Amino acid sequence: MTRTLQAETPVSGKIPPAALPRSLPAQLDWLRLFRSRRVGPATFIRMIRKHGSATEALGALPDVAAAAGVKGYEAFPLADAEREWEAALAHGAVPLLLGSPDYPPLLATAADAPPFLWAMGNIDTGQRPTVAIVGARNSSALGVRMATRIAAELGELGFVIASGLARGIDTAAHRASLETGTIAAQAGGIDVIYPKENTDLAQSIAEKGLRISEMPIGHDPRPNDFPRRNRIISGLAHGIVVVEGALKSGSLITARNALDQGREVMAIPGSPMDARAGGCNQLIRDGATLVRNAEDVAEALSVILTHGPQPRRQERAPELVQSSAPPATTGGTPDILSLLGPTPVPEDILVRQLGQPVSEVSAALADLEIAGQVRRHPGGLISLA
Repeated sequence: MTRTLQAETPVSGKIPPAALPRSLPAQLDWLRLFRSRRVGPATFIRMIRKHGSATEALGALPDVAAAAGVKGYEAFPLADAEREWEAALAHGAVPLLLGSPDYPPLLATAADAPPFLWAMGNIDTGQRPTVAIVGARNSSALGVRMATRIAAELGELGFVIASGLARGIDTAAHRASLETGTIAAQAGGIDVIYPKENTDLAQSIAEKGLRISEMPIGHDPRPNDFPRRNRIISGLAHGIVVVEGALKSGSLITARNALDQGREVMAIPGSPMDARAGGCNQLIRDGATLVRNAEDVAEALSVILTHGPQPRRQERAPELVQSSAPPATTGGTPDILSLLGPTPVPEDILVRQLGQPVSEVSAALADLEIAGQVRRHPGGLISLA
């Protein structure tokens, strides 16, 4: 972990309005201060509040570094900031500065809110009541179905859905809320889509929702970027719903961030026999709100949201919920096993998830049943053996 110029403890209060940059050179200085070595969100805010502007803070930065024992310190070069700015605009991104009216207001209240974001899409999406939905990348078919259903129903209630554009639960949540409002917080640069298979989804989000990132243009995500990204997901939302997540997973990191940020933490219970439900069950044991559907989520948030969407009963046909499921995988045996868990799911749901002919899936299931890897239950249900 890089040592900062000052201890990265929470800083209360917002950016003074007078400190917000009004010109392009001043905005570039804002970006330069944010990109400078050893300047984290808390240090950034302190420097702005002490010196009145990013430009003045940049001028003081070498002396601050010297006082901290850092010799030969240089701020982020102007030429590099200009190149990043031009590249971002070329990709259709716009800057969001902490303290500005366009910055997501709930994220702005987080102690470690990013001072600078690149955004693509409808900026107004970030102004609406939001629920984060996160979960396992190697999600089960039942987990994907739950994420799809809850995201779609929360969208109908007026909530925006925030997630991380990852495989599995994130993908299902984004797809189900494309038409009602979704925000993707990216671990890499705003122009770097990870995983690549979500390129089309990312494009759709940029057209109908909102994508944001605090990372530089062209930055390929590294392992330590994902926990950093997770605090943005939880910071955007009034509450977070964990659909599936192992005991040691990014989903639980996001849940811990949500607790630190004063957000409502909710989880969907799962089978004790499924490792993908271990994190959710532990969260519930430790005091997270158990939720079963969108109404439970809205009810849990009703105290927080004095103005905003209130729960109302929705009559949804099951086939409408299932039709929102994400496109499937290659349909091989490993894919079938990865979609199954101890909780039985309908065989027709597996067929839709896999996107393969019924005859091929049925044949593969028969082979797996003979091999003792899956078990059939009454009513056309399938589970892991």
